[in-house]
Amino acid sequence: MALLINSKCINCDMCDPECPNEAIYMGAKIYQIDPAKCTECVGHYDKPTCVSVCPIDCIKPDPNHRESIDELAEKYVRLMG
Repeated sequence: MALLINSKCINCDMCDPECPNEAIYMGAKIYQIDPAKCTECVGHYDKPTCVSVCPIDCIKPDPNHRESIDELAEKYVRLMG
């Protein structure tokens, strides 16, 4: 499943440079995650790096974009292709 950044985000800029898929971008008020690009770091790291570096724990699973590990791996292959 893709991740999302909730309204507790303080725009600290920690997550954006950590995303290997460039899925994180500045939205109207807070950072956002493009679900079409988010693989939860499958193919890159063992855990999502954005979650690891977020100081306030505002990055959560996106219930509107549920994906299995296999689906995330297939997305990784498409993005890297």
